[in-house]
Amino acid sequence: DVYKRQVYTQIKELLERKGPMTDVELFDLLKGTHEGVGFNELNKTLMRMEIEGTIYVSDRTKGKRRVELVEQGQ
Repeated sequence: DVYKRQVYTQIKELLERKGPMTDVELFDLLKGTHEGVGFNELNKTLMRMEIEGTIYVSDRTKGKRRVELVEQGQ
């Protein structure tokens, strides 16, 4: 699906440009370019990216998770 690929690419680009951030911050930035994106869609994409080894997600505080790119070669 083209839309899902666009969201995936946008997440990767945001993390490359801005560095690690919370899932809430990431969601707020995504809403600016992808109006229809929901938090559920974000979570599914983050899970896929983590399984692939593209990102690392860790619990930060209640209800927020830290999302960061995995460096190549790790």
